[in-house]
Amino acid sequence: MKRQLAEHGYCFVCGKENPHGIGLTWFADENHVIYASFNLTEAQQGPPGYAHGGASAAILDEALGAAIWNAGYNVAVVRLEMTYHLPLPLHTPLRLEARMTRRYRRRRFATGEIYLPDGRVAVRARGIYVEAPQLFEARRYRDYVEETGEKEEGED
Repeated sequence: MKRQLAEHGYCFVCGKENPHGIGLTWFADENHVIYASFNLTEAQQGPPGYAHGGASAAILDEALGAAIWNAGYNVAVVRLEMTYHLPLPLHTPLRLEARMTRRYRRRRFATGEIYLPDGRVAVRARGIYVEAPQLFEARRYRDYVEETGEKEEGED
């Protein structure tokens, strides 16, 4: 079952308050996988008719971080690796999935993909994030853990 994550202000990718932002809405399932469906416009254009690679990088960076935050960690990216398979067409329904894949000490690892309407992966990302609670509000993305009472396993 998917549920919508809480808004969190003036965010470039997901904030509704930012008039220059992309405005995605995140959903999460019981396994902390993040989902979103969206369309890109000329505001994110690179080559005519297609999104700029930086737009997809920003989207996936935020989605991977949201997956880790939703699992209970406030993090910042230290490495983001993008693989561009196909261009993202503008004004076309796209969807993404992102998940935390593992953790080691202060590092959290995540992967994610943006899919075209036919199900093909257009862009894939892998990221390494480190805990950085000093950068964020204490309660961001904590609703799922608080609602279900689930606890994360102990530190490595």
